Parts: sequence; C-alpha cells; structure tokens
Amino acid sequence: MGFDALGSEVRFQGRMIRTGIERYRHDDGTEVSREKVWHPGAVGVVALEQDSVWLTRQPREVVGATASLEVPAGKLDVEGESPLDTAKRELAEEIGQHAERWKEIFVFYTSPGFSDERIWLYEATGLSVDPDFEPDRSERIEIVRWPLDRLDEAIAECEDSKTLIGLLWLAARRRG
Repeated sequence: MGFDALGSEVRFQGRMIRTGIERYRHDDGTEVSREKVWHPGAVGVVALEQDSVWLTRQPREVVGATASLEVPAGKLDVEGESPLDTAKRELAEEIGQHAERWKEIFVFYTSPGFSDERIWLYEATGLSVDPDFEPDRSERIEIVRWPLDRLDEAIAECEDSKTLIGLLWLAARRRG
C-alpha cells in the first residue's frame, strides 16, 4: 500500500506555516488530494529534578487559553539547528535552566491527517540555573516548578498534546 507524491500547491505562506494542497497517486492508480499544513517541527522538554518537573503557563490565544500548562518547548526555527540543540536553547530561554543529561523520549506527529508537524520530546536531568537568564517579558511565560507528588493534578489540568505525552510517560515511569 504505497503512494507517490505528485505535487503541491501552496495557498498561504506565513512566518511559521504554509498551507495548501498536495496530490498523491496510490499503487492502485487512484489519485487523491489532501489539504496540508507544512510546519518546521518543534521540541518539548520534560525537565526533571528529584522531586519536581519544570513547566510553564502561557497564553495560547488561538485556542482561547489564558494560561496553558506546558513543558518548555519551541519550534525548529533556526536553520541547521538539530532538535536536541533546539531543546537545549528552549530550556535556557523559557525557564533559565541547563541540563547535564539529555534523553530522547519520543518523536511523533501531532496531526498526521493534515500536518507534517513533528515533535521531538526529550527528558532533561542534572539541571542547573543559567546565571545569565533574563526572562523575555514579551513571551508572557510563567515558570512553574511542579511537585512530582502532584503529577496527576498537572495531567488533569493540561490540554497540550506534547505536555500530556511527556507527563503521562513520566507518570508511567514513576509507577514502574
């Protein structure tokens, strides 16, 4: 059950995404068109200390959320930067932390029915404070150090997919 891409037509080009139509031919000769959102990809970081996980709260106007609870995260928007290097940069920029140890947890597509957005999710441990950290006030990020003994409350509050995946992974790991 394979297919070949026949071509695409971009109908909108923004700072972060492109949208349009992509056409395909399946092995049986059937041709289909799909609406598509092209996205550069993103990272998320489950930043762990012995008794807590670092999260953020920030407005997500597109979904009407005034304080979305999320892991530190960001887009792959620096040309040539690897997902791991993006994760390291975002951890420092969003919560002012560096990590000694990094482990890739998962790589997944957020909505493969219409978008090629792919997220790399990492675990970061051995955290230390960045002495030069200056919060970017324009991003409206509240830094939250969430106690691990209340992890189920964070999961219940969260509606962000990358964060839910990361926190559910963490909860399963903690339960053994």
